[in-house]
Amino acid sequence: MPDFSATKAQFTLPKGVIYLDGNSLGPLPKAAGANMARVLQEEWGQMLITGWNKAGWMDQPTRTGDRIARLIGAQPGHVVMGDTLSIKVYQALASALALNPDRRVILSDSGNFPSDLYMAQGLIATLGQGHELRVVAPEEVADNITPEVAATLLTEVDYRTGRMHDMRALTRRAHDMGVITVWDLAHTAGATQVDLAGCDADFAVGCTYKYLNGGPGAPAFIYVNPRHAEAALPALSGWLGHEAPFAFDLAYRPGAGIERMRVGTPPVLALAALEAALDIWDMTDMAQVRAQSLALTDRFIAGIEATCPMLELATPRAHAERGSQVSFRFAEGYAAMQALIARGVIGDFRAPDIMRFGFTPLFIDAADVDAAVAIITDVMQNALWDRPEYKTRAKVT
Repeated sequence: MPDFSATKAQFTLPKGVIYLDGNSLGPLPKAAGANMARVLQEEWGQMLITGWNKAGWMDQPTRTGDRIARLIGAQPGHVVMGDTLSIKVYQALASALALNPDRRVILSDSGNFPSDLYMAQGLIATLGQGHELRVVAPEEVADNITPEVAATLLTEVDYRTGRMHDMRALTRRAHDMGVITVWDLAHTAGATQVDLAGCDADFAVGCTYKYLNGGPGAPAFIYVNPRHAEAALPALSGWLGHEAPFAFDLAYRPGAGIERMRVGTPPVLALAALEAALDIWDMTDMAQVRAQSLALTDRFIAGIEATCPMLELATPRAHAERGSQVSFRFAEGYAAMQALIARGVIGDFRAPDIMRFGFTPLFIDAADVDAAVAIITDVMQNALWDRPEYKTRAKVT
């Protein structure tokens, strides 16, 4: 097993904190501040508007997209950065439906992140063409991929339980039925091995502030399969997705390939922070990360189950079905998580009863796991969570 101490040293990790919430927001790369300061002072400060050309700001979304492509098994030149994940979901789903114009069903599952479902509902209302969002249980997806389905909209790893879909099998099933696939990689990119090209996925989207450590509100990405690159038409046809943005035509003409999926002005400063995080990713590869993730989550599950029988495992035990998080059910999960956070173990809570812990080998090691297990054991066995201050819900859980 590789030694991840070198990558751990690249992060700012507060003393006395075991951070098991990188699946919600990754920690600060130490180099991010310096990289952002360089862009601020040397590029924006000295180049002013000429930075769009001199510093390569205009090409930053596709340049950074290629770095993300390596981590998700995508072909170079087919990933672009920008906007939020919800916007990219909307773009991908709209393009998928346009490629299957004679069908009216969007298939998703009840483990999908609600925002994806909201975007689908909004798109259906906007189109006004009688589309239906059909939501089934995660384990029932394959049986519901039928010839009436236009597109699947699936998050590969369930944000609550960590259950992982079989992307290869479901994509194959979809294509056999003439269905276009849209994969949300929010809890996959930087967490598990992804092979978009090998699976022949049609579209994929994802955020960069979780396992990729790009910072709060870091820009999202979108992938388009090369065979759709010149046919996919984005519903959000922004000026930077135009074939010639600075021709200032009054009519939209889609740009070449992935460029048409650009919408607004690139978030240059946010991308500078993300680039610092991707420098750390260049120190390893996803096969190593995945192997270490499984070892850490196995260790955590065994430790908690040995000492905390009141916690019910919600995450699959099988490696092929598990992402890079471990979730336990507990009726007072919110209060228990607040008690843990007060003692330096940071995870998060997802309603109604999920205590969620994320494992990022870039900065979490076996010693962290063992220390976390000891603190969780103390909190649970001694009911240290049963205090009024731990039961008051904050805006963010």
